[in-house]
Amino acid sequence: MPEIGEAQLTKELTAGELRGLYVLMGEEKYLLKRAARRVIRKAAGDAFPEFNRSELPAAVSIDALADAAMALPLFAQHKCVAVQDLDVDGLDGADTKKLLELVGASPETTTLVFWYPTLEFDPKKAKWKNFLSAARERGGVVDFAQRGVSDLARLLMREAEKAGCALSRRNAEKLMEYAGRDITRLLNELEKLIAYALGRGEGEITGGMIEETAYKSTETTVFLMSGALLGGEYEKAYRLLDTLFYQNEEPVAILSALASAYVDMYRVQTALKSGRPGAAAAEYGEYRGREFRLRQAERNLRGLRPGALQESLALLLEADGALKSSRLSGRIVLEELIAKLLLAAKGERVS
Repeated sequence: MPEIGEAQLTKELTAGELRGLYVLMGEEKYLLKRAARRVIRKAAGDAFPEFNRSELPAAVSIDALADAAMALPLFAQHKCVAVQDLDVDGLDGADTKKLLELVGASPETTTLVFWYPTLEFDPKKAKWKNFLSAARERGGVVDFAQRGVSDLARLLMREAEKAGCALSRRNAEKLMEYAGRDITRLLNELEKLIAYALGRGEGEITGGMIEETAYKSTETTVFLMSGALLGGEYEKAYRLLDTLFYQNEEPVAILSALASAYVDMYRVQTALKSGRPGAAAAEYGEYRGREFRLRQAERNLRGLRPGALQESLALLLEADGALKSSRLSGRIVLEELIAKLLLAAKGERVS
């Protein structure tokens, strides 16, 4: 039986159709959790839920899981046994065999649900591969892949409209650039923005509101800082560095993200010099869903003096060595780095 999609799962549940087993996995945890709650509720039914719905932790033994699955429902036609974040790869040989036997032989009166709201795993590893293959034969595997920008923008616009607020596609994408693509975080940020807009008596979430109030991820803050550095805006650059330290970001993580911003610029610059568009730099890194990094890198390159980027990369390498070997605090190293990057961008001598 092939892997089923989210739309197919919704269609089957709406029609009251249940499979004998489900594995709900993938990157998009918000949608995964929402689907798991619906599957479990549907499979357990309304009769004696305290007996016909068993929700088990990751540490459950395979014997206990099998006992729960094999037990008959109480005064009902069906029951559900769900286990969260079961680490198949961590099972020994005997338990792995028992699990595969259970997957293939659980009674028709039970729907087994394996769902993964936190555990990440490699489906290509042998134990996972065998488990998922058996699960596809017995029921269905649903992979909740991370949403693309277009899907997320439509979701945000639709949720804003439901709450009585307008949100343009451009501003939906702006919110994603700041807060990332995690749906839970995006919806939380959207809720704050809706309350902010309606509290001011306005019916639209503007770019200014997003700029002023939205959470900015570490990556986004660092990219804003790189733009400030290249634009000679030293006050903004230091203010953003203060923000990162206030968020308790590690100096090494800040430097790594900053170096990534400059590497993006180097890749875009190389693409442009070879007569290709800046977006072609995506061939040399993982930019799926993060294309804004390349657009930002191309904007940052405009007006940059020749040689400044290469000097900046050397300064970043020097700071990396200082963080790993110097007795100076990480903050001092990064504050000094910012001063030097500002000088390099302006074409002044860096001592």
